[in-house]
Amino acid sequence: MGRWTAAALAAGLCLAIVGAGAGAQSPAVLPSPPAPGVSLPTFDHIVVLLMENKGFGGVIGNAASPYLNSLAATYAYSDAYSAVSHPSLPNYLALVGGSTFGVTSDCTSCYQAGPNITDRLDAAGISWKAYMEDLPSPCFAGAASAEYAKKHDPFVYFDGLRQNPARCAGVVPYGQLAIDLTANQLPAFGWITPNLCHDMHDCPVAEGDRWLAQQLPMLISSPAFTQQRSLLLITWDEDDGGSNRVPLIAVGAGVRPGYVSHVAATHYSLLKTIEAGWSLAPLTANDAAAAPLADLFSIT
Repeated sequence: MGRWTAAALAAGLCLAIVGAGAGAQSPAVLPSPPAPGVSLPTFDHIVVLLMENKGFGGVIGNAASPYLNSLAATYAYSDAYSAVSHPSLPNYLALVGGSTFGVTSDCTSCYQAGPNITDRLDAAGISWKAYMEDLPSPCFAGAASAEYAKKHDPFVYFDGLRQNPARCAGVVPYGQLAIDLTANQLPAFGWITPNLCHDMHDCPVAEGDRWLAQQLPMLISSPAFTQQRSLLLITWDEDDGGSNRVPLIAVGAGVRPGYVSHVAATHYSLLKTIEAGWSLAPLTANDAAAAPLADLFSIT
């Protein structure tokens, strides 16, 4: 049975489980038994996709998000993953910089002098791009354009990147992703920020789920995922109306199929997973102290 056929069946199973309504928080699948001694696989590509402002129960077990639940059922997800702050921007900065840097708003000129994950990647010779939907041009410096919002683009807040045109050219419009996939040139590290509607910030969960169902198959069915060991991590910046427990879904050949992690983790754990996967030095004490999301993966 093909993986996408299995995903469709899993989606039907999930919706049968959660037929009580959109607010149900039942897991899409029963958790697999723990696997002692699991460590990180060696990934050829890691892609992070950040959605907006939904808590765990707003997505996992929600009949309005059948595609996301099919991914969770087929691959793996965490039911103990949390954002680190409010509102959006501090969480984005934490994911790529290892700190909220004391930011407590969605400011557009609170630039940071410290390093971020792209500094580590560049120093190690590891390729990267950040794909931003509705970004009008590479390294755009404005606060907004169409449905693009600077507060959801953490890379342009770091001086070492935004002040260096050659490096900042890695922050590109989302349409570049299809071009890179067609040319089989997906960078080792990729970041995807959908626009304000498709990330569920301004539009319903169902709209974001439909967009992902239209967009993600081109990534997951690309040679980077079918012929190499690659990882897609989908998470949400924050739960703006609750405890900050947010979904995290892991997709890829190295992921334990049908697995639910109960291990407490945060955005710093996601950053640590990228660092550990490529033997990169931590950025701050926060990611240095975090454990990677190791139980989500199988070593084969």
